[in-house]
Amino acid sequence: MAELNEDMPKEPDPGAIAEAGLLGRWIDKGGLLFAAGIVLSMLILLNEVVLRYLFNAPTIWAHETTIFLCGMAFLYGGLYCTARDRHIRVVLIYDSLPPRMRRVFDVVISLICMMASAFFAWASWLMVQKAAFRPDGSFRLERSGSAWDPVFPGLIKVFLLVIMTVMAVQFLILAYNYARGRK
Repeated sequence: MAELNEDMPKEPDPGAIAEAGLLGRWIDKGGLLFAAGIVLSMLILLNEVVLRYLFNAPTIWAHETTIFLCGMAFLYGGLYCTARDRHIRVVLIYDSLPPRMRRVFDVVISLICMMASAFFAWASWLMVQKAAFRPDGSFRLERSGSAWDPVFPGLIKVFLLVIMTVMAVQFLILAYNYARGRK
């Protein structure tokens, strides 16, 4: 099987689509940071296995940290797929349309996705209000409640708000560029 893969030509990574604009290119470049987070999670878990089973010295931070890092990468993945136009779509109708109608569909779909992302950003803001602010208005991030007690639950909620807001903006840029016919 390895020989088969070696014979196949390698296509260059296309990156963000042109319609995603400058924001899409930034999002695409940011993907490396979150990919590194997945690798870091693997190294942390490997360290935990060695410490736990070879030295009988488990940590209290490894599991929460890997869940946090993987959660951040998962959230960023939605934004990353948006900038690269790699999200899941039903193409039964879309593929049978002429190019001009596809462009109309691209605009409408992008606007609907922008509204959905904005709605989820608003919903995440409601979560952030509870997770990041005390009733008196002072700032304090929600904590996990474990023995280590990191602020990861509060951080992930703030990150979700940021991602959904940027995703709404990215969909607006896509709709605008699709409507103008810009590549």
